[in-house]
Amino acid sequence: MSGHSKWSKVKHQKATTDVVKSFAFTKASRGIAVAVKEGGGITDPDSNFHLRLAIEKAREVNMPKENIERAIARGAGEGGAAIEQMMYEGYGPGGVALLVETATDNRQRTVSQIKNTLEMAGGNLASPGAVAFQFKRRGVLTVPKQGMTYDTLLSSAIDAGAEDVVETIDLFEVYTQEADLQKVKQVLESARIPIEHTARIMHPSMPLEVDDALRAKIDDLVAALEELDDVQMVFTNLP
Repeated sequence: MSGHSKWSKVKHQKATTDVVKSFAFTKASRGIAVAVKEGGGITDPDSNFHLRLAIEKAREVNMPKENIERAIARGAGEGGAAIEQMMYEGYGPGGVALLVETATDNRQRTVSQIKNTLEMAGGNLASPGAVAFQFKRRGVLTVPKQGMTYDTLLSSAIDAGAEDVVETIDLFEVYTQEADLQKVKQVLESARIPIEHTARIMHPSMPLEVDDALRAKIDDLVAALEELDDVQMVFTNLP
């Protein structure tokens, strides 16, 4: 059983001030625009699962409906500079591998900001392919522990097509193949199993065990990267 989970922190990241809300809205808006492009320009969330997930994230930060609609329109090419998704690879202190998922309208600005943030923390930007092979694209759903046992969830999740269930201190993590995420989510919801968070992630194939001091440094670096406007998510090869 793992005691560490970055997903357990998600529910605590609600916007609390106007400045934070604006920052969160920018990230959510770009995420929606990218989801429309990833979905082949489909603007109906019922037909574009990536867009549905992006809208769910936007609603988590209380993004107004009109902002969501504008972001969808931007993703479809209506006004504003085009937003594209880019994945950058790098190393943090101790050689910890990092993947930085971004949504940007200016690659030069984005790569410069990421490079500077990594170097200030004692890390460095890596060439394409240097890190990505250590990760596998997967889906993850988090389920609160209240009223749920590991065995009950494992049985339901495996029947739904999930690959694994991991128990952490705060919650359960249900892992799926990326292509099965939507199906597993729908089956669990139909079984009245509460889903707190759903995401497509880059999951480390060979997790690197580190001491608490290095983990703290990596946590600080991840937080600094996630504060950048263009950064959507950061993945590491830590368990």
